[in-house]
Amino acid sequence: MSGTTGPSQRMLRVGEQVRHALAEVLARGEVRDDVIEQTVISVSEVRMSPDLKIATAFVAPLAAKDNDAVIKALAQNAKFIRGRVSGALRQMKYMPEFRFRLDTSFDNMAKIDRLLRSPEVARDLDKEDDE
Repeated sequence: MSGTTGPSQRMLRVGEQVRHALAEVLARGEVRDDVIEQTVISVSEVRMSPDLKIATAFVAPLAAKDNDAVIKALAQNAKFIRGRVSGALRQMKYMPEFRFRLDTSFDNMAKIDRLLRSPEVARDLDKEDDE
């Protein structure tokens, strides 16, 4: 078996279940933390470790002044969040440990979009259309 294969179907399926459960807990405002309560948090992806014991959640705090503070607050409340999510994930043998990372994919997409709309790229694209 090659070491470069992507996540298994099981890892993807469980990651999506964990993402939904985590998003529900955050949307309901169950975490009593000033930083988390004042921020709308989007959970874009959850990647599971091969043994399903670690869930790395990629989150995007919307309109937050300090993204690092939000990630730190989530990390400090990870055990509480784990307990709140457990009800929705009763079928799992082990409840995963949560790790939180800032999702920068939205920033990357915006950067690519700005580049594609720049005058230099538009000029080059117009040249290709003329040919």
